[in-house]
Amino acid sequence: MTSPWTIGIIGGSGLYAIDGLEDAQWIAIESPWGKPSDEILCGKIGDIRVRFLPRHGRGHAISPSQLNVRANIDALKRAGCTDILAVSAVGSLREEIEPGRFAVIEQFIDRTKGRPDSFYGSGFVCHVSMADPVCERLSAMAAKAITGVKGKLATGATYVTIEGPQFSTRAESRLYREWGADVIGMTGMTEARLAREAELPYALVGMATDYDSWREGEAVDVAQVVAQMQLNSQIARDMVVRFVESLPKDRKPSPIDTALEDAVMTSPEKHDPMLVAKLDAVAGRLFRTE
Repeated sequence: MTSPWTIGIIGGSGLYAIDGLEDAQWIAIESPWGKPSDEILCGKIGDIRVRFLPRHGRGHAISPSQLNVRANIDALKRAGCTDILAVSAVGSLREEIEPGRFAVIEQFIDRTKGRPDSFYGSGFVCHVSMADPVCERLSAMAAKAITGVKGKLATGATYVTIEGPQFSTRAESRLYREWGADVIGMTGMTEARLAREAELPYALVGMATDYDSWREGEAVDVAQVVAQMQLNSQIARDMVVRFVESLPKDRKPSPIDTALEDAVMTSPEKHDPMLVAKLDAVAGRLFRTE
């Protein structure tokens, strides 16, 4: 059965606005998981509902390590999102993914340290599959949108997520290359995990800004990143608009819509009522059928 689209856009470094958004208004959405990064900019592009959240808040005030990703994903779900397209600046670990190229992410390696990265725990134990952590359908549409606006494209990229906020050492950067990582960033894996736990199909486009520090005699710095982000930003905005405009009129179901179906381990009589109450948006579908 088909349904309407409501696209959540998470904009990171280099994407702070959505062009062509009609009836736009910032709306504060409360979450039981804490405070999201910002209000959500709600509007439409054509007939498609769009919900835009600046990942680091307007003005880039929140460090990657301090992001409340649970609140961000929960708020987007409460805003009615059916799918999420995320955009983020990344460092490149491959010569062929030069600064200015857009990489559609396929896999992740997690090097973060103790970030809250699950909605579930004691009283509601849940194990979702992360074998294929992004939505193939959204990723294909994102790739098509990038080429449609004349952006340089790389597909099938593996993204290593580091804790930050510092950039990696040369030894780390070279190690990640040996592991098979193609790009490096500080936010992607946590978002992908929590989106899957909320049954939200998720795709990530990385905008390469630098070559990290694996090249001899080169090192990444903020000035370099910001300069390349400014060059990337218009293509990124055009890509998002093209992506939304090219969506089919009706949304066909995705397997990710029911990612929790066989993931819950805890028996109903052992559910923690306080945790269940907090899960009303991300997993409410399950409780309505009990």
